[in-house]
Amino acid sequence: MDAVYETSEEKECVILVAVELNNTGNRTKNQTSTSVDNSLDELQELAQTAGARTVGRLVQNREAVHPGTYIGKGKISELRDMVSGLHADAIICDDELSPAQLTNLQEELSCKVIDRTVLILDIFAAHASTSEGKLQVELAQLRYRSSRLIGLGKSLSRLGGGIGTRGPGEKKLEADRRMIRERISVLNRQLKELVQNRDTMRRQRSRSQIPAVAIVGYTNAGKSTLLNALTEASVLEEDMLFATLDPTTRERELENGQKILFTDTVGFISKLPHQLVQAFRSTLEEAKYADLILHVVDASNPEYDFQMEVVYETLKELGIEKKPVITIFNKIDQVSNENDRAALKDLRSDDFVLISAREGTGFGCLLEKIEKLLNEGFVRIERVIPYADAGQIQKIRRYGRLEREEYREEGIYVEAEIPPFLA
Repeated sequence: MDAVYETSEEKECVILVAVELNNTGNRTKNQTSTSVDNSLDELQELAQTAGARTVGRLVQNREAVHPGTYIGKGKISELRDMVSGLHADAIICDDELSPAQLTNLQEELSCKVIDRTVLILDIFAAHASTSEGKLQVELAQLRYRSSRLIGLGKSLSRLGGGIGTRGPGEKKLEADRRMIRERISVLNRQLKELVQNRDTMRRQRSRSQIPAVAIVGYTNAGKSTLLNALTEASVLEEDMLFATLDPTTRERELENGQKILFTDTVGFISKLPHQLVQAFRSTLEEAKYADLILHVVDASNPEYDFQMEVVYETLKELGIEKKPVITIFNKIDQVSNENDRAALKDLRSDDFVLISAREGTGFGCLLEKIEKLLNEGFVRIERVIPYADAGQIQKIRRYGRLEREEYREEGIYVEAEIPPFLA
């Protein structure tokens, strides 16, 4: 009998590097909102999602980020020893590096150096499954690389595997800005057609007059799990960052017969690369055309306040800050302390609710709040509909709330609340 050999892909060993600014005047918005340790914890999760294993961390306190090498010379020497001692394959920096910083660090350390942006782009490249998602990721990667051709240097002809090499791939240095610009133009044309198709679908949904609800939130907050629980969809559920990228729309019928469309969107994250926001704008703007936004928050995460701030800032950047919002504190089954539960509030939303999408608790209250907000401005009617127009009853069930239905000699007597367009 032939021997059976088990093989497994060897994970890259990486060291995480961050700069903590000790001058509050120079701190960025993200750095004031969360500690460097928490940011590195998230970076480690990103690295794990990308298939890497973290073997060390290095944090430097500075007045400002070093313009040439990100960290100072002393820390570079310490980092070089760490790379050698821990047999690390790559360095991952917690901020986006300039071309000069990238080049200088690689020369000083003689190993691969990537930044947070490349790491996130790599995860998107690995998880994109639809043609639109793949085009969006490739466009974001090319936009990022177009300004870093000199900084990437020899790495433009990477032949090895690992983080930063997935996606559209890279040719040699002769694939300069002109070639990248040509490829970006091609991608823009292809994406324009896909965006037009998405707009057509939106218009069709709008003509149907069925209320649309967009599910947004920080990555891994439980958006896909919530969509599956609400609509019996089959969206991938994984305990990892950016498990799903492509928006999914499913219909749900409430107990009163009213139908609602729920759409899951791509997750947000701290320091979300600007290239991704641009490339995924048509996907992210699903929330812009919704009648109501469900903001899903991981209540079990100690940094949920900061994550909520990131979501609101991203919505503001997309011009979606005036929609009615219900904040959903998810994973409440993992919050056992009553004081912690009592502290869960969101003063910026129209309402909030505590649920567990995994356990299926709190859904009754959630659906009541959704129905209440969607039906604000509805018109109450009490009238007799002739039997010749009995089809109107079905429209009331579909778009409004039918409270009473009585068959009389002259017609069907109804008491209902309906949207203004139907009244």
